[in-house]
Amino acid sequence: LFITDDFAIFAKILILLAAALTLFISRDYLEMHEMARFEFNILVSLATLGMLMMVSANDLISLYIGLELQSLSLYVIAAFRRDDQRSTEAGLKYFVLGALASGMLLYGSSLVYGFSGTTNFGSLADIFAHSGEYGPSTGLIFGIVFILAGLAFKVSAVPFHMWTPDVYEGAPTPITAFFAVAPKIAAVMLLLRVMIGPFGDLVAQWQQIVVFVSIASMALGAFAAINQTNIKRLMAYSSIGHVGYALIGLAVGDEIGVQGVLIYMGLYLFVNVGTFACILCMRRGDRMVEKISDLAGLSKTQPLLAMSLTIFMFSMAGIPPLAGFFGKLYIFLAAIHAELYALAIIGVLTSVVGAFYYLRVIKVMYFDDPVDSFDQPISRPITIVVTVSAFLMTFFILYPAPLLDAAAVATAALFGG
Repeated sequence: LFITDDFAIFAKILILLAAALTLFISRDYLEMHEMARFEFNILVSLATLGMLMMVSANDLISLYIGLELQSLSLYVIAAFRRDDQRSTEAGLKYFVLGALASGMLLYGSSLVYGFSGTTNFGSLADIFAHSGEYGPSTGLIFGIVFILAGLAFKVSAVPFHMWTPDVYEGAPTPITAFFAVAPKIAAVMLLLRVMIGPFGDLVAQWQQIVVFVSIASMALGAFAAINQTNIKRLMAYSSIGHVGYALIGLAVGDEIGVQGVLIYMGLYLFVNVGTFACILCMRRGDRMVEKISDLAGLSKTQPLLAMSLTIFMFSMAGIPPLAGFFGKLYIFLAAIHAELYALAIIGVLTSVVGAFYYLRVIKVMYFDDPVDSFDQPISRPITIVVTVSAFLMTFFILYPAPLLDAAAVATAALFGG
């Protein structure tokens, strides 16, 4: 039912890092808003356990169990502030749409089982490798499409992204930080495991769907974020765009593409945790503020915080020599290597459009008139995470080998090397 290879280990390290860092930076917030109840840590641990099961799944049944363990915990976490209408609404929206996605995944799995007679990934791969000149049956293809749709919801790819902006905005900020990083990484890794493992020989059947979803996600992530005034909604659309870039590597479907995705997600972890740590500093009179306009003149009132947030914004925009540039570079090179030129060009164009709203945040911090400064001092956990993340984003260019080597080993394991 489960497999522990180098790919699973790589994914688990990222997931555990994401969960640990988000809990680390959210401690003060939870205590201040009387959310530091014992259930919170248990729910986060259960969700993390579900993610670890997902990336190790070697069977459609164990995949579903891991996915549901994660999802059920996340539904409760999203609505953790019962006295807050936005938080309750976020949890309900996530639950209703999540249940629909789980149903689609389950239906797809039943079709695959019905037409192949097995749910084991290894057995499925053997069946598809020897499916003959006629290829797999139409029922199997439908099953794969439904599984892909269910997983696309979990990574909040277009057109299954509807819940993301509302949940990111409505959930308490530390919970949004957790949502933006750990489940996203786990779902992308699961998508790689499922599409490359059992369905790897059917690239021709699912590649066009992934290409469409990738282009739609990149476009929506770039254009929908332009008019946002709430920084958490902006991060929601940004995360949809990032998933679009990661899906380019999956659409490529070979080792270079998958390695690009792993590098991208490794960098995505630190830039997002760092950004949300900065957002947690946006507090006046013990009250969280979320408007981008609240960052006005931050460079004059808190220059180090403004500098760190600038590094993260430049990195997400893909400006060299920061780490985010190299994440996108590996993905685009993989697309060019696979002769998916249109996908690479659209990726570059949406990246240019997306840079506008990241630069707008920087413009507000450095060129707008200052408003009241945020509460000080900033807690030590947040200071540590922001400093380390900013350092990694800036100096990744000097020593990228650990991440590149780990991604190469994990990719080789996924392809049976």
